[in-house]
Amino acid sequence: MSDHNSKFIDIVSLEGAKIEIQKIGSDPKSIEIMAPKAISKVIKVENVLLQDAIIIKQDMLSIGGEVAIPKDAFELKEKRADILVMGTIKQLHDLVEKLNRHYPRIKDIAKELSVLLNDIC
Repeated sequence: MSDHNSKFIDIVSLEGAKIEIQKIGSDPKSIEIMAPKAISKVIKVENVLLQDAIIIKQDMLSIGGEVAIPKDAFELKEKRADILVMGTIKQLHDLVEKLNRHYPRIKDIAKELSVLLNDIC
């Protein structure tokens, strides 16, 4: 048995992340960088065109996050579906930047995600 006393801690806010990072004595300059990486969120986006869902998934995978899409999304049998976007706050901010490089329909999703992220930051 180890003497390390490893355990899960629940961090649900940026302020909570900053406190925990500060408590272990991290460099104060790095707290703002690390805090958004300490919190994972799942965002449900409803009624997304499947070709857009695939693009969102590819963009999120490229930055280390995940997007759950319907199993037959690549067959485009249905036109629209709900998706789950999963990642750290940092990854979600990065995703918004990536999505803003696409066509207007995906930019609209980026705007919605940005509003959600602004509410937690």
